Amino acid sequence: MTMNNQGRPTAPGTVEESELPTISGDRGLDHEEPLIFELGRSGMTGVDIPEVQVSDTHLGGLRRRGPIGLPGLSEPEVVRHYVRLSRMNCAIDAGLYPLGSCTMKHNPRLNEKMARLPGFGDTHPLQPEQTVQGALQLISDLMRWLMVLTGMPAVAMSPKAGAHGELCGMLAIRAAIHARGETRPRILVPESAHGTNPATAAMAGFTVDEVPATPDGHVDADALEAKLGPDVAAIMLTNPNTCGLFEPRIKEMADAVHKAGAYFYCDGANFNAIAGRVRPGDLGVDAMHINLHKTFSTPHGGGGPGAGPVVLSAALAPFAPLPLITHDGSEFRFIEDRETLPHGAKPFGRMCAFHGQMGMFVRALTYMLSHGADGIRQASEDAVLSANYILASLKDVMSAPFGEGPCMHEALFDDSFLEGTGVTTLDFAKAMIDEGYHPMTMYFPLVVHGAMLIEPTESESKESVDRFIHVLREMALEAKAGKTTRFAGAPRLAPRRRLDETAAARKPILRWKPKELPQAAE
Repeated sequence: MTMNNQGRPTAPGTVEESELPTISGDRGLDHEEPLIFELGRSGMTGVDIPEVQVSDTHLGGLRRRGPIGLPGLSEPEVVRHYVRLSRMNCAIDAGLYPLGSCTMKHNPRLNEKMARLPGFGDTHPLQPEQTVQGALQLISDLMRWLMVLTGMPAVAMSPKAGAHGELCGMLAIRAAIHARGETRPRILVPESAHGTNPATAAMAGFTVDEVPATPDGHVDADALEAKLGPDVAAIMLTNPNTCGLFEPRIKEMADAVHKAGAYFYCDGANFNAIAGRVRPGDLGVDAMHINLHKTFSTPHGGGGPGAGPVVLSAALAPFAPLPLITHDGSEFRFIEDRETLPHGAKPFGRMCAFHGQMGMFVRALTYMLSHGADGIRQASEDAVLSANYILASLKDVMSAPFGEGPCMHEALFDDSFLEGTGVTTLDFAKAMIDEGYHPMTMYFPLVVHGAMLIEPTESESKESVDRFIHVLREMALEAKAGKTTRFAGAPRLAPRRRLDETAAARKPILRWKPKELPQAAE
């Protein structure tokens, strides 16, 4: 008996779809879909437009002289094209999405309904303040929740993503150091940090000094303390870290950083593991971005729209960027310029034109209010439980470099269990696609060889996680038994086979060009 692409048994003798060629090239409802430019036809539109005679004088000399270059299709053809493409995507609505450090959790439809309410969905950033008092109050309420959950006295709402929030925090730190009349050019970054951390530090004008990890996957606190000095501006540290572990010496490291006159920036990407359980402010954190898509269920992916608010300690709060939201006792007001700043405010500047992503703010606050403080805490606990369940269920067949103790919200494996099998980490990942699963995060963090970082999140049922565990166990056992057929050249059941990823990265085709038709003989 074989297993189908979701790990369920199929009857013996069933013809695999890859063995049954079709006339159309389609396989049932899995369509072989061309590019929309290849579907389009010249002169076709989705609506009937009457011919209109317009003179050049009306067009100001801007009459089109050549083809517009856009595909022409009817409305049903456009809808079908994008629906077919959407069926080819891995998505959280289609199945478990185990990417580590990404928190691909379910996005409740209640959030979407609230974000489309009149007054939220149609708000314009240039409306007069008196017409958006409800929206400003919502932002203010979200700010209060974020400050309560983190134990921090201030929050900047305008950053539009995690990395944007990192930059906001580092610019606030730089402004605070300059306000003290000091120059501190160095930032300490653990080697297990997210890749955006050193990039952000460099973008803010700092130099980066790497801090090593201990054999058990934690930041080497002694090495960190040895690197501290009067030229260190801050440390950028992720907690829980990217090995899926909580830093047991976090408060000790924060105290050492502060004693050296530096600041503690915490990457908040993994706040989903501790929200409602631990307040970063109690750990000595001075700045931390919060990915609303990771912890508070706003949509994730596609590069946006995103939101990365940054909570700030009392030492950094005066340097929060413009615009600021204040309440004068009767209404909310935006502070847009330095001439009207409240007492003590010293903003370093602006992060963007307006005040963040309103749609994400609505979704995040809806999630908070529907869960309550106890629900947010339970979500964190369930995320950690799911990850530990996966770790305990697989570490006998897959190698876990730090598997002796419990993990947080993600389980880390390496590729040592594949040694001598002829199966590579990439082969294992690609074979997961045939099983109906997006691969986990591969080759990250860099502190272990051939890393496989799995984050199940709290929104998966035990049955869903059990099915995922079953598939990975069987794959690992087959690889160890020398049954490597399923791994060679995988995926076979995806819309496209395995790509030459090196060539795709180095020689990307970014523009469609029509095929040149053969010329008729003269």
